[in-house]
Amino acid sequence: MPSKAPAPEKKTGPDKKTGAPAPESQGAAQGGLNGQEFARNMLTVGVKSQQLLVDFMARMAKRDTATPLDPLNISGAMLNLVKAMGGNRDQVAQAQAQWWNNFMTLWEGTARRMLGGDTQPVVQPAPGDRRFRAEAWQENEVFDFIKQSYLLTANAMQDMVGKLNGLDEKERGRVAFYTRQFADAFAPTNFPLTNPDVLKATLASNGDNLVKGLDNLLADIERGQGELSIRQSADGFTIGENIATAPGKVVFRNEVMELLQYAPTTERVYERPLLIFPPWINKFYIIDLRAENSFVRWLVGQGYTVFLVSWVNPDADMADAGFEEYMKGGIFAALDAVEKATGVKDPNCVGYCIGGTLLAATLAYMAAKKDSEFGSGRIHSATFWAAQTDFSEAGELSVFVDEAQLDALKAKMDSEGGVLPGSKMAGAFNMLRANDLIWSFVINNYLLGKQPMPFDLLYWNSDTTRMPEKLHLSYLRNCYKENALALGKMEMAGVKLDLSKVKVPVYLQSAKEDHIAPANSVFKSVNLFGGPVRFIIAGSGHIAGVINPPAAKKYQYWTNENGAKNIEAWREGSTEHPGSWWPDWDQWLSKLSGKKISARQPGDGKLKVLGDAPGTYVKVKAQ
Repeated sequence: MPSKAPAPEKKTGPDKKTGAPAPESQGAAQGGLNGQEFARNMLTVGVKSQQLLVDFMARMAKRDTATPLDPLNISGAMLNLVKAMGGNRDQVAQAQAQWWNNFMTLWEGTARRMLGGDTQPVVQPAPGDRRFRAEAWQENEVFDFIKQSYLLTANAMQDMVGKLNGLDEKERGRVAFYTRQFADAFAPTNFPLTNPDVLKATLASNGDNLVKGLDNLLADIERGQGELSIRQSADGFTIGENIATAPGKVVFRNEVMELLQYAPTTERVYERPLLIFPPWINKFYIIDLRAENSFVRWLVGQGYTVFLVSWVNPDADMADAGFEEYMKGGIFAALDAVEKATGVKDPNCVGYCIGGTLLAATLAYMAAKKDSEFGSGRIHSATFWAAQTDFSEAGELSVFVDEAQLDALKAKMDSEGGVLPGSKMAGAFNMLRANDLIWSFVINNYLLGKQPMPFDLLYWNSDTTRMPEKLHLSYLRNCYKENALALGKMEMAGVKLDLSKVKVPVYLQSAKEDHIAPANSVFKSVNLFGGPVRFIIAGSGHIAGVINPPAAKKYQYWTNENGAKNIEAWREGSTEHPGSWWPDWDQWLSKLSGKKISARQPGDGKLKVLGDAPGTYVKVKAQ
């Protein structure tokens, strides 16, 4: 929605929320243009660009023919778009006429402005769009015209997709997603001649920024072993030294995970420990990034004995590991280990993102096997951070799941020995916020020729993990494609899973701006579990919505003490609270955690210490 343009931003460091580099409206240091040096640099750019193209063609000639040219099935989505446009010719014509009228209004306004008159913008960047913050986009008539022309066209394309008949909602979402990707890629900010910051830097450095940018590009391709691997953060972090530093020990290890037990910081702790299952799509230390925003340190400071699973970074030996293996080697093994360490058989448990989906499936399995060793009495309560069990409205990640893409994904994993390279999953997540996580770095690294700033969150984001083939494909098919868990059709270890049989108390955390686990999707679990459920919505997104320490005094959260059957009614009756949702959860969790006892130290129980936290599995790098 158009809004008033924000004041020009002159900061040069990374954005505090996203880590994306800020545009440099001042450009490089001012200096006179040296024609000889400029020509020499342009010749270097030409030679390196030619070699880049030759290398690309050579790689294409050697590519694995078993891997499809279009693994994301973009062509299928665009073909459906063309068919829909053919069946909606009147709507297409109206959209074109509206675009033309707006463009003529823009042209007239630009001409008036060039003659010294006043004029109002026809279109403005959406709130949060950081691409056009440089002063030239507002003050220079030519760049302002380029900016508005682009925004008019990009908005018209996306508006038309939203109104076309003949597309089901799932296919409309795919078409809209790739239309946005196309529009983002062709933004004028992404090209040297239409980006005022890049032009200024090029003139000031005699083109040296483009030479350095090409060097950065070549280095990224080499690091990606022939595929582009954009650096989002400078090196400057060492796991266990300046990130993931909460004191603790490794107290258990098997082929699926290491279990960390953190040292207490209070004299007395709750009797019932807390066991956390993070997602295996990323590494666990997002909840122990730095001391000031470490969820682990905060929990220990509230008097909880915290155990945390660190999943293995799998290789080809785990290609056949699925949900069942992660349940038994992950959740069941961790429950046994916690009991040996503390004597408590039924800890409170947390599942984050896909770790929460596994926890929910395991709870349903336990409910069905209530009289077995790992029956329903082994988990006292369950908390879910940004985790889904019903995937009928699962957000934009659903665009990556259709038969053509699943077949291409399987072919890719087969060629890699049965695992999905970490870069592939990272690329999909980056596409969800392409302007912040892709194109801002293209501009900073390749056009301005700069190195990315050191940023812990983006270092974690690029510290990827591999996925076993069986586990990943079954997750995509059972959850995203078939929604089998929510429909009661999913099976694990021969047991059909029914979430309505799960009676333990449940706390559901969601986030208002979460594009990976949308709040609407998370809410659906309220009506799936059979026991008492508390649901809240936090401010921000999938990461900052979860990792929001109270001391930061950022964002807000919403609660509804009366409950509701649908998200719309819940929102209407909700109450907003300033700051972090952590104290609300602490109030809920503490009542389920038993009495206070003397603090436990790792190694006090029947498990011996195997090493210091953060352990060894987290330090394994994915290729």
